[in-house]
Amino acid sequence: MKAIVARDFAPIKELVYADWPEPEASGDTVVIEAEAIGVNYPDGLLVQGLYQLKPPTPFVPGMEVAGCVVAVGEKVRSVKVGDRVAAMSSLGSYAEKVAAPERSVMKLPDGMDAGAACALLCGYSTSHYALKQRGQLKEGETLCVLGASGATGIAAVQIGKIMGARVIGVASSEEKRKLAREAGADETLGYENLKDALKQATGGKGVDVAYDPVGGDAFDALSRSIAWGGRLLVIGFASGRIPQLPVNLTLVKGYSVVGVFWGDFTRREPETFQANMRELIGWYMEGKVKPLIEGTYRLAEAASVLQRIHSRGTVGKLILKP
Repeated sequence: MKAIVARDFAPIKELVYADWPEPEASGDTVVIEAEAIGVNYPDGLLVQGLYQLKPPTPFVPGMEVAGCVVAVGEKVRSVKVGDRVAAMSSLGSYAEKVAAPERSVMKLPDGMDAGAACALLCGYSTSHYALKQRGQLKEGETLCVLGASGATGIAAVQIGKIMGARVIGVASSEEKRKLAREAGADETLGYENLKDALKQATGGKGVDVAYDPVGGDAFDALSRSIAWGGRLLVIGFASGRIPQLPVNLTLVKGYSVVGVFWGDFTRREPETFQANMRELIGWYMEGKVKPLIEGTYRLAEAASVLQRIHSRGTVGKLILKP
């Protein structure tokens, strides 16, 4: 079969479209013929050797796949050949066929789009876990979402509204801020003078929960804009700079800084992950969450698509198809 292969840790452009051994089904393994493959920012970190996980090389990157089950191991009970499913795995999804453990595989309802299923798996699931389990967002609180036009940002805006929050979306251009408003943001801001803008937008109170996949200067502004008892959620560092926290602020302002390592969560708490996914899929089928799919591309184009995400030139979700 064909797959995208990282022969060594190297720049994203060094990824190759090449032959790769087909996965086999044994034990609790499910083999899925890919219909849609999700592209995520961490995939690019992984292939460059900049992610927490550093697999042996060569390897096939990719965490999300949706498609049809073509083989199951002898211990698999929850799905069968012919089922349409979505699945998470640490590696291996940028391929025509993907192996995943049964615990990470979930059936898709009739009529659910495969690309939307991929969007729910990582982007929406990260935001859901961040706001529900880590941020414990409550109805009536104010949520600030950085990167509010990206895949996880749009998800955080939509989920924040479902949970009853007032949502402030932050994005770098008016076009991107328009997308955040269309996703449900009550108010949108740019990154310029963010601390002062958030102070004005909250009447001096500050934000109750801040969702930060950006880091850098934006984190510095957020760290001074959290309300008493607030939660600053550390999602990632798309700006390229890992900020330093002035811990005196957490003391005098009485707020918490909370790490959100979604990948480890899915492995450590698979039952909670599955419950979260059932809730997300239910919201999708009810029309409450609406993933924005920016574009669909051939699997062979994975390197250029991933580079676009890392240049921060995308909005919404990008999908690959074999």
